[in-house]
Amino acid sequence: MQVEKKEKLYEGKGKKLYKTSDENLLLAEFKDDLTAFNAQKRGNEEGKGALNCKISSEIFKLLETKGIRTHYKETLADNLMLCQFVEIIPIEVVVRNIATGSLTKRLGIKEGEKLPFTLVEFYYKDDSLSDPLINDEHALILNCVKSVEVLEYLRKIAREVNEILREFFDSRDLMLVDFKLEFGLNKEKEILVADEITPDSCRFWDKNTKEKLDKDRFREDLGNVKMAYEEILKRILLSL
Repeated sequence: MQVEKKEKLYEGKGKKLYKTSDENLLLAEFKDDLTAFNAQKRGNEEGKGALNCKISSEIFKLLETKGIRTHYKETLADNLMLCQFVEIIPIEVVVRNIATGSLTKRLGIKEGEKLPFTLVEFYYKDDSLSDPLINDEHALILNCVKSVEVLEYLRKIAREVNEILREFFDSRDLMLVDFKLEFGLNKEKEILVADEITPDSCRFWDKNTKEKLDKDRFREDLGNVKMAYEEILKRILLSL
């Protein structure tokens, strides 16, 4: 698809977003930057942006084949994705299968413990507040959504995405520990899965060795960040 790149609309931690000649489409340019702890820790890994673009593209395409609607349209270059223009809902939806990270710190659940059911949490998308954990009433007070029904829909889609991805990655000897989803409204006010799904926003552990193959390698100074992302892409592309 031919579109003309226009002015920059937004720059986040992992991507730059650009308007295009089509008001209903935008370009997402994936960056090589690495951030952690609300951008208090910063780094750069050459080639990470292109890896994340490819990984996210393949995951979005997989979800589309399973009936999950996303903002993905096309991959135009190594680090350039064409997407539907959406108004992002200011809620980060975090899906957890195994205890780690902030969950273990908040609740004292042992690291690596499989949860008795899939946990879905909401976080208010606001860097100045460090993206705090919120409940349904908070989401309504903050006007993130108009109704509890929308929140239930976000939970429903998040659980469906989890089942699709957990089964997919299990077949590639990877444990989907947890991940973050964002959603947006297109011009028809339909809710779509948006943003990205990458090792920046997911935790992947090797099923046999429990080796971490995601941004925790940067958070915890484990090294070989690019190697981990390359391994995730390699396994995604198996038999595709």
